[in-house]
Amino acid sequence: MVRVSRHAGKRMKRFVLLSLALAACDASRPPERYGFIARLGRDTIALESVTRRADTVVSDEVDRFPRVRQRHTRIVLNADGAIRHLVMDITTPSEPLEQRQRRVVADVAGDSIRISKHDSAGQKNIAFATGGTLTMAHLPQMYSLIDLYFAAALKRAEATKLAAGDSVRLRQFYIDREFDNFPLHEGFVRPLPGRRAELRHDWLSGVGEATFDSSHHMLTYSGARSTYKVDVRRLIAIPDVAGIGAKFAALETKNGGAMQLSVRDTTSARIGSATFTVDYGRPLVRGRALVGTLLPFDHVWRTGANAATQFSTSSPIILAGLRIPPGTYTLWTVPRENGADLVVNKQVGQWGTGYDDTFDLGMAALAAETVANPVEKFTISIVGADARHGTLVLEWGPFRWTAPIVVL
Repeated sequence: MVRVSRHAGKRMKRFVLLSLALAACDASRPPERYGFIARLGRDTIALESVTRRADTVVSDEVDRFPRVRQRHTRIVLNADGAIRHLVMDITTPSEPLEQRQRRVVADVAGDSIRISKHDSAGQKNIAFATGGTLTMAHLPQMYSLIDLYFAAALKRAEATKLAAGDSVRLRQFYIDREFDNFPLHEGFVRPLPGRRAELRHDWLSGVGEATFDSSHHMLTYSGARSTYKVDVRRLIAIPDVAGIGAKFAALETKNGGAMQLSVRDTTSARIGSATFTVDYGRPLVRGRALVGTLLPFDHVWRTGANAATQFSTSSPIILAGLRIPPGTYTLWTVPRENGADLVVNKQVGQWGTGYDDTFDLGMAALAAETVANPVEKFTISIVGADARHGTLVLEWGPFRWTAPIVVL
C-alpha cells in the first residue's frame, strides 16, 4: 500500500481543482469563428467556415479543384497542435452515385497513422509508420488544414528553438480518392522574419508563403511562387458555404461536368510536307495582370500550365532563327520588359517546373505586340503562309508573341 502525505494530498487536490477550473474556463469561452476564401484571379475556387473551441476544429467547406466537393470536417488536436483525430464527410455531386458520399477517418498516435476511407462501394483501410514526426492532413484547396499545418510547425519551431533559416519537417497524408494510392509525403515549413513562413512539400511544385498574427493564425497565403497561383485570405464574416456550394454544383451540372482549371489541349498543323503538334496547358486570365506580375520579367515560364509544353516537328525547320532537327522538344518563354524570348529545350515529359537549361537547344527573341481584343484562354497556334513558311503564335490576355517558321 502506498501512503500519501497530508501535504502531498493537499497539493494533488489543488492541482486537480486547478485543472478542472482551467477546463471549465476553456469550455465557457466563446468559440473562434472564422473562414477562408481562395481565389484564382477573379474566380473563387474554395470557401470555408470554421469554428474552433480549444482543441476541436469544425469546418464546412466547398472547393472546385476542379471537381466540386462539399466537406464537413471535425478535427481533434494534440497539445502541440498536431492532428490526433479527423473525420471528414465529403459530398461530390458529379461522382457516380455509389461514390458520391464518402467518409474519411484518420487517427494519429505515437509513430503511426491509421486512415479509413468508406463509401457505398466499400471501405479502404491504410496504415503508415510516421516515425513520430509531426503528421498533418493535406488537401490542395482546404486552407483550414494549411492553417493548422503552419501553426503546428511554428509551435514546434518555438519549442525546439529552431535555428534561423532552418525548417520544420512534417509528414502529410491525403484525403481524396485520387490520392488513395499515395504514401505519406514530406513537407517543410521555414519560419521567416515578420510573422511569415514558407511551405514546401512533395505535392507542391514551388513554394507557398503565408503571413500570421501573433497567435500563429494564418492571415494570408500566396501560391504566386508555386504551380497553384492562389490568393487566400482569412475571413472574419462567416460565409454561406452551403448556398455557394449549391451554386457551384449547379454550375458544374450546367456545364456538363467537372472542368480542369487549366485545360490540356493539342493543336496540329501542316506547312508543306512538314507536320507539327503542340501539347500544352491552357490557363485562363481570370482578371489577372500577366506579363511582369503573374509572369515575372526575366524568369522562365512553362508557356502554359501544368506539364511542360511539348512541340513536335516531322521535318527539319528553322524556328525564330534556331535550326531544329525533326523530333519532340519543350517550349519555354522568358517574358521581358519589351517582349519575350523563346527557349527550345531537348528534354521532354517533365512537369512545368522542371526546366533544366543544360538541355537547351537555343534561345531566340519573339516578336511581340499588344492586341486590341484580349484572349482569355492561353492559345498556341501554327499558321501556314506557303509551302515552306509559317508562324508560331502565342496569345494570352493582351499579348501576342510570334516566331517565324521555315521548313528546310
